[in-house]
Amino acid sequence: MTAARADSRPPPRIPLRAIALILGSVLCFTLLDTTVKFLTQLYPVPLLVWARWGVQMLVLLLWLGPTMGRGLLKTARPKLQLLRGGILLCSSVSFVTALKYLPLAEATAINYSTPIMVALMAAWILDEKLTRARIGFVLAGFAGMLLIVRPGSMILTGAALLALAAAGFYATFQILTRKLAGEDPRVTLFYPALIGTVAMTAVVPWMEMPAQMPWPHLVLILVGGLLGTLGHFLFILAFRRAPASGLAPFTYMQIVWATLIGWLVFGQFPDPFTLAGMGVIAGSGLLIALHERRRAQPPTQDPTAID
Repeated sequence: MTAARADSRPPPRIPLRAIALILGSVLCFTLLDTTVKFLTQLYPVPLLVWARWGVQMLVLLLWLGPTMGRGLLKTARPKLQLLRGGILLCSSVSFVTALKYLPLAEATAINYSTPIMVALMAAWILDEKLTRARIGFVLAGFAGMLLIVRPGSMILTGAALLALAAAGFYATFQILTRKLAGEDPRVTLFYPALIGTVAMTAVVPWMEMPAQMPWPHLVLILVGGLLGTLGHFLFILAFRRAPASGLAPFTYMQIVWATLIGWLVFGQFPDPFTLAGMGVIAGSGLLIALHERRRAQPPTQDPTAID
Protein backbone atom coordinates (compact mmCIF):
# COMPACT_ATOMS: atom_id res chain seq x y z
CA MET A 1 0.00 0.00 0.00
CA THR A 2 2.83 2.36 0.91
CA ALA A 3 4.63 1.66 -2.37
CA ALA A 4 1.44 2.23 -4.33
CA ARG A 5 0.91 5.55 -2.62
CA ALA A 6 4.49 6.56 -3.27
CA ASP A 7 4.14 5.73 -6.96
CA SER A 8 0.95 7.78 -7.19
CA ARG A 9 2.53 10.90 -5.79
CA PRO A 10 2.69 13.75 -8.30
CA PRO A 11 6.18 14.69 -9.47
CA PRO A 12 7.77 17.55 -7.54
CA ARG A 13 7.08 21.02 -8.83
CA ILE A 14 9.77 22.65 -10.93
CA PRO A 15 10.81 26.01 -9.43
CA LEU A 16 9.85 28.98 -11.59
CA ARG A 17 13.41 30.26 -11.34
CA ALA A 18 14.72 27.02 -12.88
CA ILE A 19 12.18 27.31 -15.71
CA ALA A 20 13.19 30.93 -16.32
CA LEU A 21 16.86 29.93 -16.37
CA ILE A 22 16.37 27.11 -18.88
CA LEU A 23 14.19 29.30 -21.13
CA GLY A 24 16.85 32.01 -20.99
CA SER A 25 19.49 29.42 -21.80
CA VAL A 26 17.82 28.14 -24.96
CA LEU A 27 17.04 31.72 -26.01
CA CYS A 28 20.78 32.49 -25.75
CA PHE A 29 21.55 29.47 -27.92
CA THR A 30 18.96 30.57 -30.49
CA LEU A 31 20.39 34.09 -30.61
CA LEU A 32 23.86 32.55 -30.98
CA ASP A 33 22.64 30.47 -33.92
CA THR A 34 20.99 33.56 -35.45
CA THR A 35 24.22 35.54 -35.16
CA VAL A 36 26.28 32.69 -36.58
CA LYS A 37 23.86 32.15 -39.48
CA PHE A 38 24.21 35.79 -40.48
CA LEU A 39 28.00 35.72 -40.19
CA THR A 40 28.38 32.47 -42.19
CA GLN A 41 27.35 34.42 -45.28
CA LEU A 42 30.44 36.62 -44.80
CA TYR A 43 33.14 34.61 -43.03
CA PRO A 44 34.53 31.04 -42.99
CA VAL A 45 32.90 28.55 -40.64
CA PRO A 46 36.19 27.65 -38.85
CA LEU A 47 36.69 31.30 -37.87
CA LEU A 48 33.23 31.47 -36.29
CA VAL A 49 33.66 28.16 -34.45
CA TRP A 50 37.07 29.31 -33.21
CA ALA A 51 35.58 32.56 -31.90
CA ARG A 52 32.70 30.73 -30.22
CA TRP A 53 34.97 28.39 -28.24
CA GLY A 54 37.78 30.91 -27.81
CA VAL A 55 35.51 33.38 -26.03
CA GLN A 56 34.16 30.62 -23.79
CA MET A 57 37.67 29.46 -22.88
CA LEU A 58 38.72 33.03 -22.09
CA VAL A 59 35.69 33.55 -19.85
CA LEU A 60 36.32 30.25 -18.03
CA LEU A 61 40.00 31.11 -17.52
CA LEU A 62 39.12 34.52 -16.08
CA TRP A 63 36.37 33.01 -13.93
CA LEU A 64 37.89 29.74 -12.73
CA GLY A 65 41.60 30.16 -13.43
CA PRO A 66 42.46 32.23 -10.33
CA THR A 67 40.95 29.64 -7.96
CA MET A 68 41.56 26.36 -9.80
CA GLY A 69 44.73 27.00 -11.79
CA ARG A 70 46.00 23.74 -13.27
CA GLY A 71 43.11 22.00 -11.55
CA LEU A 72 41.03 22.88 -14.62
CA LEU A 73 42.99 20.17 -16.44
CA LYS A 74 42.92 17.60 -13.62
CA THR A 75 40.89 14.55 -14.61
CA ALA A 76 40.96 10.84 -13.92
CA ARG A 77 39.93 10.09 -17.52
CA PRO A 78 41.91 12.40 -19.82
CA LYS A 79 41.39 10.32 -22.96
CA LEU A 80 37.62 10.32 -22.51
CA GLN A 81 37.64 14.08 -21.83
CA LEU A 82 39.63 14.69 -25.01
CA LEU A 83 37.35 12.41 -27.03
CA ARG A 84 34.25 14.12 -25.64
CA GLY A 85 35.64 17.57 -26.46
CA GLY A 86 36.56 16.49 -29.98
CA ILE A 87 33.09 15.04 -30.55
CA LEU A 88 31.45 18.30 -29.45
CA LEU A 89 33.75 20.24 -31.79
CA CYS A 90 32.63 18.00 -34.68
CA SER A 91 29.02 18.73 -33.73
CA SER A 92 29.69 22.48 -33.69
CA VAL A 93 31.40 22.51 -37.09
CA SER A 94 28.67 20.36 -38.65
CA PHE A 95 25.83 22.45 -37.24
CA VAL A 96 27.36 25.83 -38.10
CA THR A 97 27.98 24.63 -41.67
CA ALA A 98 24.38 23.41 -41.89
CA LEU A 99 23.14 26.79 -40.60
CA LYS A 100 24.84 28.48 -43.54
CA TYR A 101 22.43 26.78 -45.95
CA LEU A 102 19.35 25.73 -43.95
CA PRO A 103 16.62 27.93 -42.46
CA LEU A 104 17.14 28.47 -38.75
CA ALA A 105 13.99 26.66 -37.60
CA GLU A 106 14.54 23.58 -39.76
CA ALA A 107 18.20 23.23 -38.75
CA THR A 108 17.23 23.50 -35.08
CA ALA A 109 14.41 20.98 -35.41
CA ILE A 110 16.63 18.42 -37.15
CA ASN A 111 19.26 18.83 -34.45
CA TYR A 112 16.59 18.19 -31.83
CA SER A 113 16.49 14.59 -32.98
CA THR A 114 19.38 14.15 -30.52
CA PRO A 115 17.19 12.71 -27.70
CA ILE A 116 15.86 10.12 -30.14
CA MET A 117 19.40 9.07 -31.07
CA VAL A 118 20.46 9.01 -27.42
CA ALA A 119 17.59 6.66 -26.59
CA LEU A 120 18.96 4.20 -29.17
CA MET A 121 22.62 4.69 -28.27
CA ALA A 122 21.95 4.26 -24.54
CA ALA A 123 20.55 0.80 -25.23
CA TRP A 124 23.64 -0.11 -27.25
CA ILE A 125 26.44 1.57 -25.27
CA LEU A 126 25.03 1.86 -21.73
CA ASP A 127 23.01 -1.40 -21.81
CA GLU A 128 19.81 0.44 -20.94
CA LYS A 129 16.62 -1.44 -21.70
CA LEU A 130 14.92 -0.42 -24.95
CA THR A 131 11.24 -0.67 -24.03
CA ARG A 132 8.35 -0.80 -26.48
CA ALA A 133 7.42 2.75 -25.52
CA ARG A 134 10.93 3.98 -26.31
CA ILE A 135 10.90 2.20 -29.66
CA GLY A 136 7.55 3.82 -30.49
CA PHE A 137 8.76 7.30 -29.57
CA VAL A 138 11.97 6.82 -31.57
CA LEU A 139 10.04 5.72 -34.67
CA ALA A 140 7.70 8.69 -34.29
CA GLY A 141 10.69 11.04 -34.08
CA PHE A 142 12.22 9.67 -37.25
CA ALA A 143 8.85 9.99 -38.97
CA GLY A 144 8.84 13.66 -38.00
CA MET A 145 12.33 14.05 -39.40
CA LEU A 146 11.19 12.54 -42.69
CA LEU A 147 8.42 15.14 -42.88
CA ILE A 148 11.09 17.85 -42.74
CA VAL A 149 13.59 16.29 -45.17
CA ARG A 150 10.96 14.61 -47.36
CA PRO A 151 11.65 14.01 -51.08
CA GLY A 152 10.87 17.14 -53.05
CA SER A 153 11.52 19.38 -50.06
CA MET A 154 14.05 22.19 -50.40
CA ILE A 155 15.47 20.97 -47.08
CA LEU A 156 16.57 17.63 -48.59
CA THR A 157 20.17 18.71 -49.22
CA GLY A 158 23.66 17.91 -48.06
CA ALA A 159 23.18 20.58 -45.40
CA ALA A 160 20.34 18.54 -43.88
CA LEU A 161 22.72 15.59 -43.63
CA LEU A 162 25.19 17.85 -41.83
CA ALA A 163 22.47 18.83 -39.35
CA LEU A 164 21.75 15.14 -38.79
CA ALA A 165 25.47 14.50 -38.34
CA ALA A 166 25.59 17.31 -35.77
CA ALA A 167 22.73 15.64 -33.89
CA GLY A 168 24.56 12.30 -34.00
CA PHE A 169 27.77 13.84 -32.69
CA TYR A 170 25.87 15.62 -29.93
CA ALA A 171 24.11 12.39 -28.94
CA THR A 172 27.53 10.72 -28.64
CA PHE A 173 28.72 13.71 -26.61
CA GLN A 174 25.83 13.22 -24.17
CA ILE A 175 26.56 9.50 -23.81
CA LEU A 176 30.20 10.31 -23.02
CA THR A 177 29.03 12.96 -20.56
CA ARG A 178 27.19 10.26 -18.63
CA LYS A 179 30.37 8.20 -18.49
CA LEU A 180 32.10 11.22 -16.91
CA ALA A 181 29.41 11.73 -14.28
CA GLY A 182 31.91 11.54 -11.41
CA GLU A 183 34.22 14.22 -12.81
CA ASP A 184 34.34 17.85 -11.64
CA PRO A 185 31.73 19.66 -13.78
CA ARG A 186 34.01 22.69 -14.10
CA VAL A 187 36.72 20.52 -15.65
CA THR A 188 34.16 18.84 -17.89
CA LEU A 189 32.98 22.29 -19.03
CA PHE A 190 36.52 23.53 -19.68
CA TYR A 191 37.84 20.69 -21.85
CA PRO A 192 35.50 21.23 -24.85
CA ALA A 193 36.36 24.95 -24.88
CA LEU A 194 40.07 24.16 -24.73
CA ILE A 195 39.92 21.54 -27.49
CA GLY A 196 37.71 23.68 -29.72
CA THR A 197 40.02 26.68 -29.36
CA VAL A 198 43.26 24.77 -29.91
CA ALA A 199 41.97 22.77 -32.88
CA MET A 200 40.45 25.77 -34.64
CA THR A 201 43.55 27.88 -33.94
CA ALA A 202 45.48 25.36 -36.04
CA VAL A 203 42.93 25.61 -38.87
CA VAL A 204 42.06 29.32 -39.03
CA PRO A 205 45.45 30.54 -40.41
CA TRP A 206 44.88 28.40 -43.51
CA MET A 207 41.49 29.98 -44.22
CA GLU A 208 41.00 32.76 -46.75
CA MET A 209 40.13 35.83 -44.71
CA PRO A 210 38.79 39.23 -45.79
CA ALA A 211 41.34 42.03 -45.85
CA GLN A 212 39.31 44.03 -43.35
CA MET A 213 36.55 43.18 -40.91
CA PRO A 214 34.09 45.96 -40.02
CA TRP A 215 33.90 46.62 -36.28
CA PRO A 216 30.16 45.74 -36.12
CA HIS A 217 31.05 42.25 -37.36
CA LEU A 218 33.78 41.96 -34.73
CA VAL A 219 31.22 42.90 -32.11
CA LEU A 220 28.80 40.28 -33.45
CA ILE A 221 31.49 37.58 -33.30
CA LEU A 222 32.30 38.55 -29.71
CA VAL A 223 28.62 38.67 -28.77
CA GLY A 224 28.11 35.21 -30.31
CA GLY A 225 30.83 33.76 -28.10
CA LEU A 226 29.39 35.46 -25.03
CA LEU A 227 25.89 34.19 -25.84
CA GLY A 228 27.18 30.62 -26.03
CA THR A 229 28.99 31.00 -22.71
CA LEU A 230 26.00 32.63 -21.01
CA GLY A 231 23.70 29.92 -22.39
CA HIS A 232 25.86 27.18 -20.86
CA PHE A 233 26.07 29.06 -17.56
CA LEU A 234 22.28 29.47 -17.31
CA PHE A 235 21.92 25.80 -18.28
CA ILE A 236 24.09 24.72 -15.34
CA LEU A 237 22.28 27.05 -12.92
CA ALA A 238 18.93 25.59 -14.00
CA PHE A 239 20.17 22.03 -13.34
CA ARG A 240 21.19 23.04 -9.82
CA ARG A 241 17.59 23.98 -9.06
CA ALA A 242 15.61 21.22 -10.77
CA PRO A 243 16.06 17.63 -12.08
CA ALA A 244 16.97 17.14 -15.73
CA SER A 245 13.81 15.12 -16.38
CA GLY A 246 11.69 18.04 -15.21
CA LEU A 247 13.53 20.61 -17.31
CA ALA A 248 13.62 18.57 -20.54
CA PRO A 249 10.20 19.71 -21.85
CA PHE A 250 11.15 23.38 -21.55
CA THR A 251 14.26 23.01 -23.72
CA TYR A 252 11.99 22.46 -26.72
CA MET A 253 11.15 26.16 -26.58
CA GLN A 254 14.33 26.51 -28.63
CA ILE A 255 12.39 25.27 -31.67
CA VAL A 256 9.75 27.94 -31.02
CA TRP A 257 12.39 30.65 -30.57
CA ALA A 258 14.14 29.52 -33.76
CA THR A 259 10.88 29.61 -35.75
CA LEU A 260 9.96 33.11 -34.56
CA ILE A 261 13.44 34.61 -34.88
CA GLY A 262 14.04 32.92 -38.25
CA TRP A 263 10.83 34.50 -39.52
CA LEU A 264 11.56 37.97 -38.07
CA VAL A 265 15.24 38.17 -39.03
CA PHE A 266 15.55 36.08 -42.20
CA GLY A 267 11.94 36.06 -43.44
CA GLN A 268 11.93 32.24 -43.42
CA PHE A 269 8.85 30.43 -42.10
CA PRO A 270 8.39 26.63 -42.28
CA ASP A 271 5.74 25.16 -44.57
CA PRO A 272 2.87 23.07 -43.08
CA PHE A 273 4.64 19.72 -43.61
CA THR A 274 7.79 21.02 -41.92
CA LEU A 275 5.79 22.46 -39.03
CA ALA A 276 4.12 19.08 -38.59
CA GLY A 277 7.51 17.34 -38.60
CA MET A 278 8.87 19.78 -36.03
CA GLY A 279 5.86 19.08 -33.83
CA VAL A 280 6.32 15.32 -34.11
CA ILE A 281 10.05 15.54 -33.27
CA ALA A 282 9.34 17.76 -30.26
CA GLY A 283 6.47 15.52 -29.16
CA SER A 284 8.52 12.34 -29.37
CA GLY A 285 11.37 13.92 -27.42
CA LEU A 286 8.96 15.13 -24.75
CA LEU A 287 7.38 11.70 -24.48
CA ILE A 288 10.80 10.08 -24.08
CA ALA A 289 11.57 12.49 -21.22
CA LEU A 290 8.18 11.90 -19.56
CA HIS A 291 8.55 8.13 -20.01
CA GLU A 292 11.92 8.21 -18.24
CA ARG A 293 10.50 10.35 -15.46
CA ARG A 294 7.60 7.95 -14.95
CA ARG A 295 10.02 5.05 -14.64
CA ALA A 296 11.62 6.97 -11.74
CA GLN A 297 15.16 6.80 -13.05
CA PRO A 298 17.54 9.38 -14.50
CA PRO A 299 16.76 10.17 -18.16
CA THR A 300 18.88 8.66 -20.90
CA GLN A 301 19.95 12.13 -21.96
CA ASP A 302 20.47 15.57 -20.60
CA PRO A 303 17.88 18.03 -21.89
CA THR A 304 19.02 18.99 -25.34
CA ALA A 305 20.06 22.55 -25.92
CA ILE A 306 21.77 23.29 -29.22
CA ASP A 307 24.78 25.40 -28.91
